[in-house]
Amino acid sequence: MLDMLQDFIHSTGYLNLQANDLIMLLIACGLLYLGIAKKYEPLLLVPISFGMLLVNLPLGGLMTPEIGTDPGGLLYYLSLGLELGIYPPLIFLGVGAMTDFGPLIANPITILLGAAAQFGIFLTFIGAIMLGFSAPQAGAIGIIGGADGPTAIFLASRLAPELLGSIAIAAYSYMALVPIIQPPIMRLLTNKKERQVVMEQLRPVSKIEKIFFPIIVIILTGLLLPAALPLLGMLMFGNLIKESGVTDRLSKAAQNELNNIVVIFLGLTVGAKATAAYFLTPDTIKIIVLGLAAFAFGTATGVLMGKLLYFITGGKINPLIGSAGVSAVPMAARVSQAVGKEENPNNYLLMHAMGPNVAGVIGSAVAAGILLSILL
Repeated sequence: MLDMLQDFIHSTGYLNLQANDLIMLLIACGLLYLGIAKKYEPLLLVPISFGMLLVNLPLGGLMTPEIGTDPGGLLYYLSLGLELGIYPPLIFLGVGAMTDFGPLIANPITILLGAAAQFGIFLTFIGAIMLGFSAPQAGAIGIIGGADGPTAIFLASRLAPELLGSIAIAAYSYMALVPIIQPPIMRLLTNKKERQVVMEQLRPVSKIEKIFFPIIVIILTGLLLPAALPLLGMLMFGNLIKESGVTDRLSKAAQNELNNIVVIFLGLTVGAKATAAYFLTPDTIKIIVLGLAAFAFGTATGVLMGKLLYFITGGKINPLIGSAGVSAVPMAARVSQAVGKEENPNNYLLMHAMGPNVAGVIGSAVAAGILLSILL
């Protein structure tokens, strides 16, 4: 009986808990606090941090691979959808079904703002190379600047799976901090007169335009960048089933049931990649710093392009909407609205900012396709 009790005690996690495990558990609890108490991207931060919590509890074996006839752990099987690049495109399917491309169609010049905001990705790519990362790792880190979590996960799973946990957590952390990071950059790069610009009301967009948009975009971009098809294809398919008006059941399923299930699986398995062995390294600190730089550069280049369009159009474009070119939808657009309203209470920039915001979603997927084409 005493031997059985002794065996049980030795089988518990308490006697196997190491310092690194404890640090990871504290980090996971800190992220849970940000997701629950501070409501920072809770739909993804809570599953990610809880997955991190689970995998860093000793002896749980949730990520143990299948060996012979011995079954693998639960999260090991769920993580196959992550490693095979299945979950991020399915997230894009849901995003497409929830996205209104009307503001972009009504004011197509704003696609330049979405494109400009992707320059942060390539600037950070160069910085990561200089800090000693390999080219594929640098590409995976740079995509954080697009402020698009699924794209960051998709690219990291293909180019640098060993950095997946760190990149995913950095990407979603900075997405959650959009209202804190972006406004100082926006104010620094614009003057009061520019921030007060009231933009003209957008023209109505017809249903036929909305139906043709995803079809035309996927043909043009798919021929140019086949590597981007998994993300862009699902994004445009989701949008088409929304706008066609004949597939409401599919659209609602993509927006709700399917999207919610995939978010749960994606979050848990991303968190499960953040074990002490991979996360508590000097590279993680570099990734966090580079991720911040990528996001800041992306915001800055979007605003600077907005200033250029302000000059070209004779003051008809408010440069603040350029910051929404990063694809944190719709949070970045709301930040543009909030900063503009501070300067002019009668200013309503939200719908104008949604143009570059959804263009940023397309832009980040295109950037991912370019990096995959070059580096894979």
